[in-house]
Amino acid sequence: MGDLRKNSPTYDAIIIGSGPNGLSAAIRLAQTGKKVKVVEAYSEIGGGTRTLELTLPGFKHDICSAVHPTALSSPFLSTLNLEGHGVEWIHPEYPLVHPLDNGDAVVISKSFEDTIKHLGKDGKTYKKLYKPFIDSWDELKNDLFAPFSPFPSNPFKMARFGLYGLRSAKSLADSLFKEERTKAMFGGLAAHSIIPLTYSASAAFGLVLGSSLHAVGWPIVKEGSHSITKAMASHFQELGGEIEVNHTVKSLSDLESSRTYFFNTSPKVMMGILGDKLPSSYTKKLKSYKYGPGVFKIDYALSEPVPWINEFARKAGTLHIGRSMDELVKSEQNAWDGVVSEEPYLLISQQSIDDESRAPKGQHTLWVYAHCPNGSTFDMTEIIENRIEEFAPGFRDTILAKNTMNTQAFESYNSNYVGGDINVGAAITTQLFHRPVSMFSPYSLPLKGMYICSSATPPGGGVHGMCGYHAAEAALSKDF
Repeated sequence: MGDLRKNSPTYDAIIIGSGPNGLSAAIRLAQTGKKVKVVEAYSEIGGGTRTLELTLPGFKHDICSAVHPTALSSPFLSTLNLEGHGVEWIHPEYPLVHPLDNGDAVVISKSFEDTIKHLGKDGKTYKKLYKPFIDSWDELKNDLFAPFSPFPSNPFKMARFGLYGLRSAKSLADSLFKEERTKAMFGGLAAHSIIPLTYSASAAFGLVLGSSLHAVGWPIVKEGSHSITKAMASHFQELGGEIEVNHTVKSLSDLESSRTYFFNTSPKVMMGILGDKLPSSYTKKLKSYKYGPGVFKIDYALSEPVPWINEFARKAGTLHIGRSMDELVKSEQNAWDGVVSEEPYLLISQQSIDDESRAPKGQHTLWVYAHCPNGSTFDMTEIIENRIEEFAPGFRDTILAKNTMNTQAFESYNSNYVGGDINVGAAITTQLFHRPVSMFSPYSLPLKGMYICSSATPPGGGVHGMCGYHAAEAALSKDF
């Protein structure tokens, strides 16, 4: 294993990238008294959690992440006093609504019992599926947000989760639920995986997100998602940490000397920085790392709330659009196969319904994206707006301004999002537990003192910081 570090280093750790994972690694190391610096290419910290006025003055839009069940579930972030640094969680009256034809909708309330009643024939099955996970969420999350281990801390609970979660979303829904509306709802949850819903382990995303909804909720953050990383940065600096923005790293020579280096980047960006310093065998494995579909996103400034036909949808924090499981299966397979869907799955957040700070008084924001082929430059605006109009006639009349981002715009905004892949790598089974390569410690590079701590490592995408935390723990064990 090579050693590229210099004698008498200035820092104990330098972290490249200031998203939630980079800041988590920085905080964990600083908590043990290490001298740590975070460098960020952008003009401000945040990665996928930045909030900007993309459309009109006074309209605050979350660039990437918008709703935060994984932040509240995170075994590490939950130990930090983020609230003391300005984070204010807001829980919508209805965390999730899945509109259907003829004004119908599947309504998932924070109240588990209310949800069961609303699901009718499938209520008992929903309860049987989710209740054991909800009741044991505080223990289960420690294994779910950790690297794969053949000896989990809660083996029986994890065995039950694996029994259901390692199946495909479609096969699990078809085998358990009687009504097509319930299958569609589960498909909408599982589609957060951004992999085909017929693939193994796609069901796991539906189980994690559904369980977390009832266990901790699906909150938004007042003033925008950027508040999370601003709070983390504030805490890190209280611990003595340093942050430098507007610092693009193209090679290690662009950095000061350090005992360890952490890459909160995609494998592609990391290879660009390290070049031929990485062993060729490891580089070969990184080059075979598979990125998933991208996203096409639109942020709207609206004159009034979206006129959804369904009354519950008007109060929802998050909405999923997809008429049936079969339609969702086709949509997600199309994105995987390089085809733009005419009836795409839509993920929508209407934060201003519950957070008045997001828009001028009486006006609103809307956050919406569709999955699309990796690297696609196709403009999906008309497809997306036609789709929303089907469930909210008159939606176009409320639009004051809009901002669109295709996959190339996402990669330009954040070079970690290769081809618009916001998960920094496809969550297929071969990359679910061991990513970016299969190693005993996926965070350790085959170079002494070098670590990767991005969403390209377990447990993958989401604003939970656990990739950074586990990378820091690996370094504390090996280098400190």
